[in-house]
Amino acid sequence: MKKNMGEIDRLIRTILAIIIAVLIWTEVLKGTPAWVFGALGIVFLLTSLVRFCPLYVPFKISTVKKPKS
Repeated sequence: MKKNMGEIDRLIRTILAIIIAVLIWTEVLKGTPAWVFGALGIVFLLTSLVRFCPLYVPFKISTVKKPKS
């Protein structure tokens, strides 16, 4: 599995996952929206940890910086 996620992308996803978790914890999000956004937050966190987003593959997207030669 080739890494296709850069540092800024990972940081944004991690921050969004934390914000979603806080909104669920403080019960701002309840019921079905909490489950949907909770699942999305988990996906954001997992993809940022493994540095790979499967949705980037079909579109050939990579946010990894190219090394300068």
